[in-house]
Amino acid sequence: MKIALYQNSPVFGEIEQNIKEVSVAVKNEDFDILVLPELFATGYQFKNRDEALSLADKAGSGITFERIQQLAAQKDALIIYGFLEKKGKKLFNSAMAVDPSGNSFLYQKTHLFDTEKNIFNPGETGFFVFDYKEAKIGMMICFDWRYPESARKLALLGAQIICHPSNLVLSTCPDAMITRALENMVFTVTSDRVGLENRCGQPLKFTGKSRIISPQGKILAELGDIETGFIATEINPTDADNKAVTPNNHLFDDRRTEFY
Repeated sequence: MKIALYQNSPVFGEIEQNIKEVSVAVKNEDFDILVLPELFATGYQFKNRDEALSLADKAGSGITFERIQQLAAQKDALIIYGFLEKKGKKLFNSAMAVDPSGNSFLYQKTHLFDTEKNIFNPGETGFFVFDYKEAKIGMMICFDWRYPESARKLALLGAQIICHPSNLVLSTCPDAMITRALENMVFTVTSDRVGLENRCGQPLKFTGKSRIISPQGKILAELGDIETGFIATEINPTDADNKAVTPNNHLFDDRRTEFY
């Protein structure tokens, strides 16, 4: 199975332009799973909740969903992307996974970062795993990385690959994801963005350094902190099923949950 990501630098509010950039960039690439960044088509730094709502879609509708659905069918691949989700009076920072047949899976960000609490409602979906081809996939978004329980919950549910759309501003995450992969013995795919946004008097510089990491904590592919770009690598998802740390230690069976 070939897993991939695209690291972008979106123009704030230019949804069609940002989607087109991705579509053109991956047009001639081959992959089974593609992970795009958090809020990849809208940008990140909203002046207020009303501005964010004006750029949001209901899950499974809107131009972003339609274009990604088309791209998934064209590429015969699963595509995971971050977007603004409106649901009644609620607004979520969400990720959608869309497969070539048009099936979709929705995850809403569990742990909101900093001023996101002024814009979004905390996610309500919780963590879950779904099947695609021969792989078991889990999703988390950006700041979810800071809570080890996020990746651990997905791993305990059977995830072999954790897909992690992100807009990172803390420099510690790329290295922390090595630990998340290693402590759960799963593949992780962190798709980040680059660039700068300064729309609220507080500039945000995004870290880039998107990475695909193996269950042994090895960086299989990565990008830098400035460039946009596509990376991909071949993996065997079942490698994540082996939880043997030593011949006498099983990562999950040896947990002593009565003490924690």
